[in-house]
Amino acid sequence: MAQDPIAGARAFLEFAVDLAEQAGRFVRPHYQSALDVELKSDRSPVTVADRGAERLVREAIATRFPTHAIVGEEFGDDRRDASHRWFVDPIDGTRSFVHGVPLFGVLLGLEVDGEMLVGVCHLPALGDTIAAARGCGCAWNGRPARVTKTSALTEATIVYSDSRLLARRLGTGWDALQQASLLQRGWGDCYGHCLVATGRADVMLDPVMNPWDCAALVPILQESGGRFTDWRGRSRIDGGDAVSTNGHLHDDVLGALAGAVT
Repeated sequence: MAQDPIAGARAFLEFAVDLAEQAGRFVRPHYQSALDVELKSDRSPVTVADRGAERLVREAIATRFPTHAIVGEEFGDDRRDASHRWFVDPIDGTRSFVHGVPLFGVLLGLEVDGEMLVGVCHLPALGDTIAAARGCGCAWNGRPARVTKTSALTEATIVYSDSRLLARRLGTGWDALQQASLLQRGWGDCYGHCLVATGRADVMLDPVMNPWDCAALVPILQESGGRFTDWRGRSRIDGGDAVSTNGHLHDDVLGALAGAVT
């Protein structure tokens, strides 16, 4: 008998939630502690907590699913040709983490045959877990998560990760978008996207993104009723930037971003 795809997705989701929370328990004692912070080649910070959490995740996946491939921020792509690929960001928002700010998370995403199936964001300092699998809905700490019904930019709350990079890419368009919306706050990184998925914000803008930043967020936004794309409107994880919305506002926001897209 063929396996029920929903049941299969749920099984992967349960594994991912448990593993993300394990990684969070590893990270938590390092939070707001004295840490040596290194800078990678792109000038982004990395700590022993980032590397240790990714090792934990990789070892667990390799033990449970030895044929699956893994792509992680700290240790790269194992370049295995596999139908199942896990994307790992052990601490998304490391700058928040090293500054003692709780807006950071563990991201795990599972892609199957080129489509994102499962996404989990665990926020260790807040005790929150947002998790979704295709066809299974999105849950915030076990209860259903849904986006807002806001349909006009004039009523929208926009969150973002880096105002300087947004201004660099959008120029006066960033000022115009701020003027056109109701509220703007710098609640960034994975936390901002999860605010959209859980109905606490309407739009999240990220001018620079990597596949491990994006992968988990695709199912989370889709299953909560929203949209997650790159700035060109493509539903992909390697577009280099990202926007999450409640869906109703997506086309309007893409229009505002059009001047920054080549």
